[in-house]
This record gives sequence, structure tokens and C-alpha cells, in this order.
Amino acid sequence: MINKKFASAEEAIADIQDGDTLLMGGFGLCGIPENCIEALVKKGVKNLTCISNNAGVDNFGIGLMLHQKQVKKMISSYVGENAEFERQLLSGELDVELIPQGTLAFRCMAAGYGMPAIFTPAGIGTEVAFGKEIRNFNGKDYLLEQAFESNFAIVKAWKGDTAGNLIFKATSRNFNTVMAMAGKITIAEVEELVEPGELDPNQIHTPGVYVHRIFQGSHYEKRIEKKTIRE
Repeated sequence: MINKKFASAEEAIADIQDGDTLLMGGFGLCGIPENCIEALVKKGVKNLTCISNNAGVDNFGIGLMLHQKQVKKMISSYVGENAEFERQLLSGELDVELIPQGTLAFRCMAAGYGMPAIFTPAGIGTEVAFGKEIRNFNGKDYLLEQAFESNFAIVKAWKGDTAGNLIFKATSRNFNTVMAMAGKITIAEVEELVEPGELDPNQIHTPGVYVHRIFQGSHYEKRIEKKTIRE
């Protein structure tokens, strides 16, 4: 059995280069690969294309990379919590492609399944469809959307083993699972790293066949994006 364990985030992301395309797991601020993002900020790679449901917030998640102007293009579904993102977009410093959330998920899934494209009704009749192929099936129009191509997928799981099997907790499963499938090289950081055989096979969400590198992270903030409490 291949041991995919790496010593640190810095070691795991060492060969990420300027201009790479990265799939970045997380949903809101849940399931963010915090250690890998910190390592990417320290490494200082530039001109990245980041595919992520969210763009982080101003001082956390991908927002840290945006602050350092490491991202040239964001492909996202929701970006409404980041003032620096807004500034870069309006000033023309950042290229942005907004796509429906379901389309984002299925373009990841298609890449994981080895499919070149999907057809979806989402986006028909909107700017999302501009310049894309439309086909009619059974009287209904569908938009052709291509599978994502990425150099790396970076995800964060609750628990994993050195063979790369992953277990996610709650909402962090939302995009991490499909993105882990889709990367040419998938890097997983986990809160707890164990030996093969210690995970219940019935609880594994991402099999190790999809994961190429894994390490145990530390000092997770696990921020809450919006918290409402009673007075």
C-alpha cells in the first residue's frame, strides 16, 4: 500500500507554480484548507486561477491570497463577503467567472468521472450561456458546460489515513468531495491522520484512489461566516 503522507503543508504544495489552476475545497468558511492556503501565501505563487464555491472573506481563506494579489482569475458561485474581491473586480485587476452552484459541482464531478462535459438547463437565457453550445433534448434547451481542468485540488477533511482515504464532517462535504475527485493531483489536509485500517470503510466519503498527498494540519480556526444569537 502506498504511503501518501507528507510532513507539512509546505511540503505538500511545494511544486505548485505560478499560473497553475487550483480547485479549492470549502463551503462558505466551512471545510477550508487553511494550512495549504497559509503555505501558498508564504510561497508567494502568482497568477493563479482558483476554482472555489466562495472567495473567502477579507482576512481568511482565499481572501488571504487575494490580498496578496496571487489570484488572477476566480471561478466561483458566491463571492459576496469579500470587500477586496469587489475592489479588484471593479478595478479590472481580477478576472471573474460566476457560474451556478450546481453547475460548479457537476463540472467538478464530470472531471472526476473522466467526462469531458455535461449538459444542464441552468443558465439558459442568461449571460452564463454566452458563447456556449446549446442543444435541445425532448423539447428543452440545455447548455454544454465543460469539465474543469486543474493542476491541483486542495481539500480539507476531518479525518484521513496515510493511504488517502477521507472522512468529512457535516457541511464540509459539500464541495470537498467532488473536488477531491477532480484534481490531477489532490492534496488533502486533515485534522486527524491515522494508519490504514483504522477508519470504518462504511464511513469513508472519498476513497484514497483520488488522493495523492495527505498531511495532518494544525491550528484550525473553523470560523463562522455569520453568527446569529438571541439577545
